[in-house]
Amino acid sequence: MNSVVTQRFIKCHDKLKEDKRVRSSRQFAMSLAYLPQSLSEILKGRRDVTIELLRKAIEKYQMNPVYIYTGDGPMFMTEEDHKSFRVLTIVTNGQEDERIVHVPIPAQAGYAGELASPTFIQDLPSFTLPDYKYKVGTHRSFDVAGDSMEPTLFEGDKVICSFLEPTLWENSIKDNYVYVIVTRGDVVVKRVFNKLKEEKHLHLVSDNNFYEPYKVAIGDIREMWYVRAKISPFLPSPSNIQNLVREEVRQLQSIVTKQNQLIYKLNETIEKLIERS
Repeated sequence: MNSVVTQRFIKCHDKLKEDKRVRSSRQFAMSLAYLPQSLSEILKGRRDVTIELLRKAIEKYQMNPVYIYTGDGPMFMTEEDHKSFRVLTIVTNGQEDERIVHVPIPAQAGYAGELASPTFIQDLPSFTLPDYKYKVGTHRSFDVAGDSMEPTLFEGDKVICSFLEPTLWENSIKDNYVYVIVTRGDVVVKRVFNKLKEEKHLHLVSDNNFYEPYKVAIGDIREMWYVRAKISPFLPSPSNIQNLVREEVRQLQSIVTKQNQLIYKLNETIEKLIERS
């Protein structure tokens, strides 16, 4: 028996045929670069719709993902809804297991912008982790840029995150937790305070007090990722760190001593010039 998601997908398919937006199931499959025989298996209840086929149908025919996944709302999005909607591309292995896509700093501007096409995402590095919690749902990792989240996160750290569906933002974003927020022009890691219900924005706070808090409107948010873990570069042992600090202090003392000697010699030279004149 088909899953409820597949059943809703079939209803959308049937509605497209009823409204004559597609001539046949074969034409529908071909327009999505999908095998007609495989679509027939779905329509007959012998297999479930794949995530990739859903993604293509949402992009091509504006199927409403909220309806597909929850049963709420209309079957299809309006043109205005579709313009602001962002389809999440995933990467799988040969066994259809989802991989964790990594977004390095050089790719983050393109990821936030319109360049984040399926090809763009699929060209990014991806990996898996052994923990079971990373086998369920969609996960992504991002490089941390800058020092705004120190001392919690440092530049060079990587944060591993779980995708948060837009329908869950209002009630599921937790105050004072760290999230990756993808806006229309940037990817940021911040501590979040949820003001969506009352004021239609998120309040973003840095752990580094040098940076001022600011607001981001719900209309500017493209993706929300809940930070579950971080990967940090290996640091030397505390004793090694102390030795490094002592060496740096010695070097500074040596530089200061040399500068004092130069200043003393300069003063001597000036005094001799004054006496001669």
